[in-house]
Amino acid sequence: MAENEDTRARVLAAAGPVFAEKGFEQTTVREICQLANVNLAAINYYFGDKQSLYNETVRGAHSSLVERVPLPNWPADTPAHIKLRGFVHTLLTRMLSSDREAWQPRLMLREVLNPSEACREVVDDYFRPHVEMLVSIIREIVPTDTPQHRCQQIAFSVIGQCIHYRVGGEVLHMLISEESRQAHFQVEQLADHIADFSLAALGQMPAMGSSENTTTTTAESVPELK
Repeated sequence: MAENEDTRARVLAAAGPVFAEKGFEQTTVREICQLANVNLAAINYYFGDKQSLYNETVRGAHSSLVERVPLPNWPADTPAHIKLRGFVHTLLTRMLSSDREAWQPRLMLREVLNPSEACREVVDDYFRPHVEMLVSIIREIVPTDTPQHRCQQIAFSVIGQCIHYRVGGEVLHMLISEESRQAHFQVEQLADHIADFSLAALGQMPAMGSSENTTTTTAESVPELK
């Protein structure tokens, strides 16, 4: 790696965890440069200013999550309910990283809760295509005359259930015993629950709580994620 590329990469590697922990306003350029062991002028030289560095850090955080946990590559004849399960499983896996120290999900959560200038690019490049994909899956399930806004509301309800376990994760740890969390609140179990709940609401499964509504996680229902 060329010296310039190495310095730039070190600045980004140092900036990510600090922005995730403190946010844009509370993070200083001096702190980032000290952690990266670079001259204070490196930020302006390589990125232009602190805002541009932050924007690139946010873009890199989301693209890293997408590359690490890509959506399944579904065959054309895949049933919509299978695609819904795969979508939910992928989204939860990105949000509930097994590495609880990973800074990328924490930085993205900051942007979801308090969007900055950087969020617009992420919305256009990443969030919007994913929402449109989920809406298209929903449209395969609902009646053909369902209005677009209703499909969007359903899609956001599915996404909201996923976000809940990221935002409320620490409180959930206080409410639920460790034994119960390990048995019933891992990514696979939560993904199945959210998919079951959503499909039951759409009339594609028996009502929740019914003895008929039981989920068995299989290789078919949740594609292997690499």
